[in-house]
Amino acid sequence: MLKIAVCDDEAVFQDRFCERLGTFFRQEKIEAGILRFLSGRELLASAEKLDVVFLDIRMTPPDGFETAQKLRSRGFRGFLIFLTVLPEFVWNAFEVGAFDYLLKPLQEERFVRTMRRLLSAIRDPDENRLLIRRGNDRLLLPYAQIAYCESIGRKIYLHLQDGAVLDYYDRMESLEKKLDARFFRCHRSYLVNLSCLKGYRTGEASLTTGAAIPVSRLREKDFLAAVSDAMKRRRDDG
Repeated sequence: MLKIAVCDDEAVFQDRFCERLGTFFRQEKIEAGILRFLSGRELLASAEKLDVVFLDIRMTPPDGFETAQKLRSRGFRGFLIFLTVLPEFVWNAFEVGAFDYLLKPLQEERFVRTMRRLLSAIRDPDENRLLIRRGNDRLLLPYAQIAYCESIGRKIYLHLQDGAVLDYYDRMESLEKKLDARFFRCHRSYLVNLSCLKGYRTGEASLTTGAAIPVSRLREKDFLAAVSDAMKRRRDDG
């Protein structure tokens, strides 16, 4: 059973948030115990072994950041998700290894997306993740969720397997260095997740998402070799 802590000094918001969490876990058929704390002091005094902590930032001392720092210093290695009214309050969130943050009032689409990423990370805790920055927004995205990456101008567009697209400022050369061997740069403007490859014909790769992306003539030989290596790794792992 997952043990979840919700630490927020706004009782009304806490009630609504815990109710929404409970509904989500029931829909996903996951057993989860939700513990409530009205202050960082209460949370830090608890002896419970927690998997996930939802933590309000603006609380009477210790605030969310200080509480998170103390949790980490005591060996907490679970998932931290901050709750906040204003996104500018999360600038320091990733210094304490935050997984994500949610804005108040709760935005349903963002909540569901974050929770699904959280479940994916819990199921595969060693999975590599990409940290992307979109203005004040910081997001840790599992590599496995990315179908392909596209570069247009100064922006990177991450095309996810669920059809969503995330854009942020970065260079393709920089992104290529961050990703692992499952990704191949098949074109100067495209990186493809080889595990999402469905088929190939000269100059074009078709993906399981329904997308089709170009493969440059100069990279075709290396692309086919990378596909072969990826298939061999999957056979060996299987």
